[in-house]
Amino acid sequence: MLPLSSCCRHATRSLLAISDSNAICTGLPALRTQVRNYAKARPGVAKPSSHGFSKVQKKGKGGELEGTDQVAATKRKRYTAFLPMPVAQLTHPLFETDQRNGQLQLQNFHPEILTDAVTSQALAFPQNDKDPFRIFGLPRNLLVEYRILSKPCSVIRDVTIDVINKLDAASLEGSANHRLVVAGSPGCGKSVLLLQALQYSYMRDWIVLYFPRAINLVNSTTSYTYDPRTLTYTQPVFAYQTLERLLTVNGPRLEHLRTQASVEVERRGTVPAGTTLVDLVKVGTKEQALAPTVLAAVLSELGEQTTFPVLLAIDDFQAIYCKTKYRDPHYSRIQPYHLSMPRLLLEYASGLRRFARGAVVGALSSTDTTFKLPLELAEALGLPPTSSGPYAKRVPELQDYAKGLSRVSVPDALTVSEATELFDVWARDRAIPAVPNDELFLAKYSESGGNARDFIWKGLLSTLTL
Repeated sequence: MLPLSSCCRHATRSLLAISDSNAICTGLPALRTQVRNYAKARPGVAKPSSHGFSKVQKKGKGGELEGTDQVAATKRKRYTAFLPMPVAQLTHPLFETDQRNGQLQLQNFHPEILTDAVTSQALAFPQNDKDPFRIFGLPRNLLVEYRILSKPCSVIRDVTIDVINKLDAASLEGSANHRLVVAGSPGCGKSVLLLQALQYSYMRDWIVLYFPRAINLVNSTTSYTYDPRTLTYTQPVFAYQTLERLLTVNGPRLEHLRTQASVEVERRGTVPAGTTLVDLVKVGTKEQALAPTVLAAVLSELGEQTTFPVLLAIDDFQAIYCKTKYRDPHYSRIQPYHLSMPRLLLEYASGLRRFARGAVVGALSSTDTTFKLPLELAEALGLPPTSSGPYAKRVPELQDYAKGLSRVSVPDALTVSEATELFDVWARDRAIPAVPNDELFLAKYSESGGNARDFIWKGLLSTLTL
């Protein structure tokens, strides 16, 4: 017995045979069966698909079909290339721009001219490859300002002359009586004053060591390891970077200095007395783990010599008195005097370590609210505490590290002559987006209340913000 499908096919063939024979007898046309066939794709015709129309195909050089993606890419490459027009064709007033004609023309910053005669006058810092602020870095606000201006510069103020006179006295005496802290309201120019003191000392043949962002010493951004020999946590990476910068800036002066005593260095033996300080620094730069020991030894040797005065400049000075973000094995925050780098700076700031000739100058900062002015430092400087009650606890170690510090107060507001010179510098350098005139100066000076930072960022550059 045949299956059902076979029977159906057999019946269909029999029916077609009968139809053909009847057509022959009757003369009628025979039935024709049609088979559905899809036409071949023609070039340039879209082929239907389940998701709409497919890509248009096109014959290439070798007879092969190409998709629309490749054709569209060719068209994009051909038609979306824009070239700038020559400057000679931009004659319409709309295309005229106030471009700078070279660098700002100012008198250079030099120690010999820093007298009362140049007060309220802008002086340009020299641009050399080994300038301290180029190697050690700058605070973030100053860095952005000097990138906008064509040449780094600053306005000489009365407080600048006062600090310079104190540095001249410190060059003949020790740092024990010359430990200065620059204080003032936020944005009054403390960091600029510290930079002026740094540049003055460097051009007076001082050995300078500058920390523009002391917050990086305590904000847990570098590695640290526990040293059972000193019972402190060392920071080898930061000490290594400090040695490299110290050698780059002060290399020729360190060549003239030699160690007065032998220095014990782990895994390297003893560095004999009479070794140049350059060779001693290179011991720490060759092996990063030895950098904290070598840095302490180098600063100790600099404190004993009397050939060159030494300046230790620290911005964000209050940060080295705050509890750090580093954690001990019990996940408790480490005190700054338990870290090698802040402890080293605290010892020089407190007078436990000193330079035979030189000074220690720090500048307070309120930019980062995480590290506010601590109570112990505020009381030592005679400043109002930022946030503390009458029963706030004092840390005795920090009180000892803050003893003997002298405050240098920066005026809260610029004088009219100082603000005029600052406005003239930004106007001559074509860094002001608005048209400079007397009305603009008086408006921005009044809005900022004479504050140096607000006068620039919230005044002269306010139209650049979105």
